Amino acid sequence: MTYDNDEALERALFAMPLEEPPADLRTSILAATAYRPAPPFSAWEIAGLGALAAVLVWLVALIAIGGGTLFLQTIVTIGSSLAHALSNVVTLAWLAAGVATAFWLTFFTGSQPLSLSPQRSGARPGR
Repeated sequence: MTYDNDEALERALFAMPLEEPPADLRTSILAATAYRPAPPFSAWEIAGLGALAAVLVWLVALIAIGGGTLFLQTIVTIGSSLAHALSNVVTLAWLAAGVATAFWLTFFTGSQPLSLSPQRSGARPGR
């Protein structure tokens, strides 16, 4: 069934009485959207805090079941390995070069958004 003219239906719909909206509708919509307080932590911060808490619980359990001396020996071994590696002049030179390069690239090259990369390279959308 096909209708060629819906004017009568539209007039009937527009003539129907509408119910009044609740008095505080605008306030409740704004409270749920625009004025909603920001969450205290983002998703990645919650994941990081959860991982940190899991590692801490694991370490406490390890120490509680008698692995405290082994844990301390592992920490001492890691510390002495780091001290030995960082006391090497060549390692410190490469580390300083990497930090200087990261500093240079971060602060002196400026911002280059990805959305403009086709214009920078000369690519045309029609090619």
